[in-house]
Amino acid sequence: MIIVLLGAPGAGKGTLAGAIKDELAIHHISTGDLIRAEIKGGTAIGLEIKRYVESGGLVPDEVVTRMIEAKVKATASDKKGYMFDGFPRTSAQASDLDKVLAANGLSIDFALYMEASLEVVLQRLTGRRVCKKCGALFHLTNMPSRKEGICDVCGGELYQRTDDNKETIMKRMSVYNEQTRPIIDFYKGQGKLKTVNADTGADDVRKALLQILNGKKS
Repeated sequence: MIIVLLGAPGAGKGTLAGAIKDELAIHHISTGDLIRAEIKGGTAIGLEIKRYVESGGLVPDEVVTRMIEAKVKATASDKKGYMFDGFPRTSAQASDLDKVLAANGLSIDFALYMEASLEVVLQRLTGRRVCKKCGALFHLTNMPSRKEGICDVCGGELYQRTDDNKETIMKRMSVYNEQTRPIIDFYKGQGKLKTVNADTGADDVRKALLQILNGKKS
């Protein structure tokens, strides 16, 4: 099974993927995780990516596609399948992903569009907090830590990512609407688009995805 998760920043793609990746026994390829690893490693690509991320822009297609291609090549032989989270983000990336998968004898089963309102996106992202030590995610209202500013998992310090402020989020949404929404039409044209209401809770979205999967398997 190969799935692409689509939706604006804050739609809940990462939360959904984290909740079901083990249940589906597929690879969760998170562009965000790959990018943060490059940034943390202080590589030349990581430093370049950091400038785009902190300004609310998109990382160039060729850089992201190269990271994704390497990951697919390294894991395609185990035939576990994939859930792509945060990629593709442009129509060009969507086309490139089809080519990367085809080169490995694979193809996308469906693209799940998680449709979320701007009000919900702002509430989710401005309240998000991340552990500096282990990367665990929390939220000031939706999922607060037991002790303010301290990670429940490892005791590390929680912080707000530089791109999780309202001004940067609005820039990211502008970029998303201009460059990323055309992907919806791309997959609709292929007959692979499925849409769920992402303003609801994570469990409701998870159930909607599993219903789609069950229909695919039947």
